[in-house]
Amino acid sequence: MNLNEYTALDGIALARLVAAGEVTSAELAELAISALQQVNPHINAVIEHWSPTVTEGSGPLAGVPFLIKDLAITSAGRRVELGSRLAQGLVAEADSYLMQRFNAAGLATLGRTTTPEMAFSTETESTLQGPTRNPWDTRRSAGGSSGGSGAAVAAGIVPIAHATDAAGSIRVPAAFNGLVGLKPTRGRASNGPALDEVFAGFGVQLGLSRTVRDSAALMDIVQGQAPGDPYYTTAPAEGFLSQVGRDPGRLRIGLLDTPWNGAALDPEIADSTDVVARELEALGHHVERISAPLGTSWESFVEANAHIWCATLVRWIDGLATATSRPIDLTTLEPATLACYAYGQQSRAVDFASALEVRNLISRSVAGWFEDIDVLLTPTLPRLPQTLGTYNVGAEHMDGLQWTARVFAHSPFTPVFNVAGTPAVSLPLGMSHSLGLPIGLQFAARFGAEDVLLRLAGQLEQALPWHQRKPKIWAGRVHNPASDYSGSLD
Repeated sequence: MNLNEYTALDGIALARLVAAGEVTSAELAELAISALQQVNPHINAVIEHWSPTVTEGSGPLAGVPFLIKDLAITSAGRRVELGSRLAQGLVAEADSYLMQRFNAAGLATLGRTTTPEMAFSTETESTLQGPTRNPWDTRRSAGGSSGGSGAAVAAGIVPIAHATDAAGSIRVPAAFNGLVGLKPTRGRASNGPALDEVFAGFGVQLGLSRTVRDSAALMDIVQGQAPGDPYYTTAPAEGFLSQVGRDPGRLRIGLLDTPWNGAALDPEIADSTDVVARELEALGHHVERISAPLGTSWESFVEANAHIWCATLVRWIDGLATATSRPIDLTTLEPATLACYAYGQQSRAVDFASALEVRNLISRSVAGWFEDIDVLLTPTLPRLPQTLGTYNVGAEHMDGLQWTARVFAHSPFTPVFNVAGTPAVSLPLGMSHSLGLPIGLQFAARFGAEDVLLRLAGQLEQALPWHQRKPKIWAGRVHNPASDYSGSLD
């Protein structure tokens, strides 16, 4: 097997070759490292790699090369730095519960991917690790906070990589990099044992992939309660992978193309949304524009998230400072992170309690939408990726609330489903032909209804396939990342 053959296959196809004895997991790992060495200098997606210890796991992804995000998961003896100088060099003592499940499934983990500092951004440009570049156009962002995982999968280093999502951090890089990004229901995967309900239950973990079935297979791996988990959501009796390829039936699909903050869409994103809506109708679904009230103002929504995020961040930062004996100041933290730390220190218990009341309002409102519809369709993002260096301009003059407002304004369609705890998936169903960049469309469903999303996603993957599209930076080929995009697709 050569690199072109390796990158042409998704995780399930590679695992089947391993199971059939046509290739070994060690050989796949060597190909992944070769791909990494070729493309990573152009995109800066992987910050550390190693030769994996391949376990004798079983399942649909056994033997497949895999990467973990540098946050919210720990691998014994490996560094976990959260994209921050404050945590630089910190080594995990034990595998987290999720890492144990990845190992038991036979995934061959071979490195860590970049993240913005403390994952408090929807782009990936940390001071410690540097900017992660979009494989479709290296002048532009790969999104965040799982930007390293997104860029690595999009460029062909691995077919699937671990990712987290507390406000859109799986779906944003999925949209920017042309990938499948499924945010699971609250309670699918364990954050333990060091963490319980990350950001009051907003933070969940899964991954980024190039095919719907790989994401479904990863869901089957992570699903299940660990000791002490505060949430647990039961899975379909047949599992998630079996949902892909099933007829979703005739769905009632609501279309929302104006985000809750009222931002305008880029014209090509609006056009892609309309195209997908027409395709859904052609497939037999009923599509209608709907209003989807939050139950509170956008400003109240952002403020509630700021209190929960920033107060949680205080505990993280204090713990890291104790562990590393480093000061908490601009020598160890970026200006936005330090501002959020200060905001969290000033947040009162009553502010946190009020924020939880807003969480309840949002959860009740979102549940109400799905009494009349089965799925909600939105653009994943209102705008196409910015050039690198744009996102953080002026951050040094912001307080924690202002920074949170910037993060949420960048991705206003996604965080509602974190607060409500409901599943949502971004699919790469559109293209910006002016810039040669993928466009993601988001589908959301009621609590626990990933099976509905996976059946619909599988249908759309067949109707509007994206697999023939390849970014400029793609393993097995040589590119000049500084050259302008020609407008054509390979």
